Amino acid sequence: MLEAFQNLFAPPRHMLFLVAAAWLGLTLSERRAERHTISKDDLNNLVFFGLLAFVLGGRLVSVLQNIAIFAQKPLDIFSINANLFDSPGAFAFALLAAAVYGQRSQIGFWNSLDALTPFFAVFAVGLGLSHLADGTIHGTPTSAPWGIQFQDETTHPVSHYEVLASLLTLGWVWRFGQNPRPGIIFLSFAALTSASQILLQAFYPVPSLLLGQYRNGQVFAWAALLLCFILIESRLGSESRTG
Repeated sequence: MLEAFQNLFAPPRHMLFLVAAAWLGLTLSERRAERHTISKDDLNNLVFFGLLAFVLGGRLVSVLQNIAIFAQKPLDIFSINANLFDSPGAFAFALLAAAVYGQRSQIGFWNSLDALTPFFAVFAVGLGLSHLADGTIHGTPTSAPWGIQFQDETTHPVSHYEVLASLLTLGWVWRFGQNPRPGIIFLSFAALTSASQILLQAFYPVPSLLLGQYRNGQVFAWAALLLCFILIESRLGSESRTG
């Protein structure tokens, strides 16, 4: 029993990547906060509540998706295993928490999201690195020369793909200067992240299927991408009308 508890709460190596990514992401966001009329104190509070919601929300969604498994092993609810975590759900809860805090503190919603975009982008890289360090996420079988060995077969290195996609997204959003249209920087990041998920989900084995034929992750990513395009068009349209 003691050994089970030790394994459950043993400090995982991949957590170092998440902590480092959170620190670096916050540092980069602080450097650009004033461009978006956000004070550093408000930015730090946004990150704190966002991270808290990210951790709790990601685990809550994972529990709800696998309620039968957690019912058999309820202690796994408190495990720090990265596989027992739903990243899209975590980001959704984090955005909700940031939005609530921003509204109560009278911080501009789109300005705050733009200010936090470097944090989101760096944290996405850290999340990919944590999956890579954990070594438990593997892709579908492949004959490609860059495949990796897993259980006597060659599979797609999906964790490597995830890190590469996150780095490319980070490089793209970092090149933005101060955009006169609040929200465009964040929505561009969200659109690129959704597009990368559409591609990455194709390499995950044993997918959860919607209506027996559509991958859940890809369906949600397509919906998020469509929403991003609608919001970008709305933001651009509102600026042109006010200008």
